[in-house]
Amino acid sequence: MIKRIWHGWTDPGMAASYAHILETQVLPGIEAKAIPGYLGIEVLRRDLETEVEFITIMSFRSIDDIIAFQGPNYERCYVPDAAQKVLKRWDLISQHYELEDARSYE
Repeated sequence: MIKRIWHGWTDPGMAASYAHILETQVLPGIEAKAIPGYLGIEVLRRDLETEVEFITIMSFRSIDDIIAFQGPNYERCYVPDAAQKVLKRWDLISQHYELEDARSYE
């Protein structure tokens, strides 16, 4: 399994707007594409002193599935215009990690 990780930061006053864009546009848009090998996405949020950090972690079966989805420049991120308007800054590329081990601690 491959984890595709991306970071974006916004001002605290814009965090709710960005979360809304994620919930109503970005995540449904990804799901609607029915991407082969796509297994899901997690969204993390961390409130800092002067900004709010968001991390998305997309899971794919293989790097080939990501390349089929994103093309040969698969590391490059895509940030919709609506999100760019509320984000302060963001990663221009996504990082890709192979999942070595997954354990459940429930």
